[in-house]
Amino acid sequence: MVRKNKVLLVGDGAVGSSFAFSLLQNTDFLDELVIVDIKQDKIHGDALDLEDVTSMSSPVNVHAGTYDDAADADIAVITAGIPRKPGETRLDLVAKNEKILKSIVNPIVESGFNGIFVVSSNPVDILTTLTQKMSGFPREKVIGTGTSLDTARLHVILAKECNVPVNQVNAYVLGEHGDTSFVNFDEALVAGKSLSECVDLTDDAKAEIETKVRKKGGQIIGLKGATFYGVARSLSQICKAILENRDTVLPVSAPIENHYGLDDKLYIGTPAVINGNGIADVIETALSQEEADKMQHSATKMQEVLDSLTVK
Repeated sequence: MVRKNKVLLVGDGAVGSSFAFSLLQNTDFLDELVIVDIKQDKIHGDALDLEDVTSMSSPVNVHAGTYDDAADADIAVITAGIPRKPGETRLDLVAKNEKILKSIVNPIVESGFNGIFVVSSNPVDILTTLTQKMSGFPREKVIGTGTSLDTARLHVILAKECNVPVNQVNAYVLGEHGDTSFVNFDEALVAGKSLSECVDLTDDAKAEIETKVRKKGGQIIGLKGATFYGVARSLSQICKAILENRDTVLPVSAPIENHYGLDDKLYIGTPAVINGNGIADVIETALSQEEADKMQHSATKMQEVLDSLTVK
């Protein structure tokens, strides 16, 4: 029997539908895409709309479905949840989205699903950690989008600052996808050279760059109500690496266990190798003492939230 590559998408809002569109455009290793949401008219309409894309990319069976369709899926992508409102932090959403997450993860597992969970709902690091706990899956089989979007925003900011194409920037945002994120300045490269050769990395300059990264999401939400293109593309990159079984290094919510001096059994933004098995390796990038302290602070803040929740 020829193996079929199948993705189940849960959540057909702006992020989910944008992800589906991006995935269809960016991999030839997909045979079936199933869309699940409580809004039945929306998922049937999107399936009809998206299947038109397949005539211009690659043949994929796109259709509406239910959680039972997860039984033979390779990937379950979770984008469902209450979006952040102007003035809210991502951590403000945790209590609301914890309940929604449980109503999604349980029926997926009960279907017999044995693939890889990929989570983008916010707060993504917390919800990725909870997905692993709720499902009982091996930790490498659960991935969150983490700081992939923050890193993309950093690349745009540094490219403009240094007047280079954005693909010439190699730098990471680490930690929480949120207010305790930070930039790994010491390892950052622009056009193959140290970032310090392009930018005078004073404390004020570093703080300004980090603030721009953190505030961009809120700026977009204030202007148009939501952010979705960037995170959708991040999701499709992760799924592409899984479906094509490529060893692709991406900054994601990855399971921390004795990395960066952290003992906590949580997920946090760090580079990791993604392939058909999920997270093949967590890359512990070099940090200055200041950056190591920031990573510890970020982990501590998230652990405090996790300790307050019902799923331990």
